Amino acid sequence: MVHLTMCPSNMTKSVSYFTPRKSRIDMWPKVVNFGLQAFIKEWLIENFNETFFNRSEADVVNEYKRICENTMVKENYGLDRIVELHRLGYLPIEIWALPEGAKVPMHVPIFGITNTHPDFAWLGQALESLISAELWYPMITATVGYTYRKIVDKWYDKTVDDNVPHRRGLGNFDFRGDMGVDASLKAAGGWMLSFVNTATVPAIPWMEKMYNCNCETEEVGFGAVSTEHFVMCSNSALDTVMYPDDVYPYKDIDPHRERVFIKKLLTELYPNTSFSCVSDSYDYWNVVENILPTLKDEILNHNGCMLVRGDSGDCVEVVTKTVFKLWDIFGGTVNSKGYKVLNPHIKALYGDSITIERADKIFKILEENGFAANNVSLGVGSFSMHCIEEDGQLKPFTRDTFSSAIKAVYAEFTDEQGHIIPMNVYKDPKTDRDTGAGFKKSQKGCCIVYKDENGEYAYTDEHDWFTASHNALQELRPIFKDGKLLVNESLKDIRNRLHDNEF
Repeated sequence: MVHLTMCPSNMTKSVSYFTPRKSRIDMWPKVVNFGLQAFIKEWLIENFNETFFNRSEADVVNEYKRICENTMVKENYGLDRIVELHRLGYLPIEIWALPEGAKVPMHVPIFGITNTHPDFAWLGQALESLISAELWYPMITATVGYTYRKIVDKWYDKTVDDNVPHRRGLGNFDFRGDMGVDASLKAAGGWMLSFVNTATVPAIPWMEKMYNCNCETEEVGFGAVSTEHFVMCSNSALDTVMYPDDVYPYKDIDPHRERVFIKKLLTELYPNTSFSCVSDSYDYWNVVENILPTLKDEILNHNGCMLVRGDSGDCVEVVTKTVFKLWDIFGGTVNSKGYKVLNPHIKALYGDSITIERADKIFKILEENGFAANNVSLGVGSFSMHCIEEDGQLKPFTRDTFSSAIKAVYAEFTDEQGHIIPMNVYKDPKTDRDTGAGFKKSQKGCCIVYKDENGEYAYTDEHDWFTASHNALQELRPIFKDGKLLVNESLKDIRNRLHDNEF
């Protein structure tokens, strides 16, 4: 808060850039740009209007004074400038950005922020903490989703018929393990740039609101009918009483009466709907090898697909072995690429501990045994949204995964004669260079982000604002100005940009 009083009083313009400065993940030399449009709608428009501009000046002033004077400082905390901003009635800033869905190399600015009113040169950088806190995570989860999508693309291209959409290959299962609901929406949003299956159903209306899409007319995201241990175990407990040994013909293979509820799912509850059935509440392999064969007719006559879900044990072994056993029981066909595909009424599902390495291993084992990759449905949980295993090391995701930061690079000052004095503003810590890290040096002056001869984003710096903003090669485009969103991209546009028009 107090930085606004520390800025030079004759500063009339500032420019800052949000930049991924260094990747700590070897396999990720680029980051997927995602989340800025949602941030603008949620924070710069909705939140600022609701909590600041639409409140009375007295309420705003009293709240600002109460926090500052009781927790930080009793003087020079810029109350008059807060009043000036409130009376102005909008955020006098402009944001120039690369399009969402773009894959951005390290050191290249993803977006820049500048003031549009000379009295508020302090404002852009004052938003640093808010911007940083809100944007590093969705960019990481979008990169996570894209990484898994490349694995699916590799194995689907090799083993799956070309008319089977890759976007249904995996789903995200991280909701309950995320850092609160807000984080889960960002995680699922980033995931849905690459896939349409999601267990975070609240992310579907969130994406509709933030990214100009409609689940009634297009594939935004798809949840799924799924059992859980609570329903499996409670039905088992009741059915054990209702069907005692002396009247239950399957007592030798089904001591927990799991067959009763599975049949009910197939014939009464969801006769025309695909569903997943968690099957390891007691004895997973007993369900697969002994109970399911007794329900073969019900499964093959079911107007949908039953996904047999393991939820414990070695995920690679469990899910691949399940495919092999389901083939022996239910059979299937051989696709155009020569790989076996299970009967469409049955499939294997695993949604626990599916890492990047394990997903690739599962598809590899299936291929080596003559099975197509689409015989399994894999769910990626919160582990993969929070960390990655690389070179035998566990690497957690934080803002420092890409060293994402927003730093001031340029300012303009007005002298006593009214002349504009442009100056480059930058940091270049010697201690950073001395340790060999060398990533904390910021850009120097305004940047022109362009595409090089290979079509990759690159940049030059040391320009003034006018030159940078009027250059024909400039890939940064204005998307927000003076409280209004200038570009409202759709989810479909972003997906197609990321995946070369696959959606």
